[in-house]
Amino acid sequence: MRMNQARPLHTVFFLLLAVLLLTASPCLARTISPVEGLEALRHGFAGIADFTADITQEKRLSLMKRTMVMSGSLRFKKPDLFFMEINPPFSGRMLLRDTIIEQVSGKDRTPTRIALPPEQGLKQWFSKLAAPVTSLPDGVAVQADLTNSVYTLTVTPQGKGQVKDISIVFMGNGTIRKIIINERNGDRATMTLKKVRRNVGLTEKDFRLE
Repeated sequence: MRMNQARPLHTVFFLLLAVLLLTASPCLARTISPVEGLEALRHGFAGIADFTADITQEKRLSLMKRTMVMSGSLRFKKPDLFFMEINPPFSGRMLLRDTIIEQVSGKDRTPTRIALPPEQGLKQWFSKLAAPVTSLPDGVAVQADLTNSVYTLTVTPQGKGQVKDISIVFMGNGTIRKIIINERNGDRATMTLKKVRRNVGLTEKDFRLE
């Protein structure tokens, strides 16, 4: 039998180049200042009045020591409206209007109501992002990094509300890829956004629990 002939020199060169590219670190991650991260979020959101998206949510419940995987959709409208609907078998709806959360779930569909501290309201946050960010807002700690043009911003409120911290993963044009919410009771929700549609013309009628 004939032995395979040696590969041409140029083929070997390209194989070596491919190995170097694959073994090199693909992520150019760097820590950026909190102000730079907040300004990137403000700048990206400046041209967005509303958006909708399909979501996959992983909800880790600390007391039950398990993770539930759900699918659904969400809607957002400036400055203070957020709506999320979860598909069966974990059917439920949640409406956040500034600092008031209303939820319906279960068979009786009786709504529950939660009031957030004023400093955690959506309107409060978007008022802080209305102008270029030059300093860190009072009452929060912020961490930020930039990896291959994708920003991760983690905001930790200093109050005693239900939310421990929120991480937002977003692109420079304001498109959100992921939202991670850690609660003080140990629960953790990770929402991955897909099919994001911006400036679709949402109205108040699109933000109802009924």
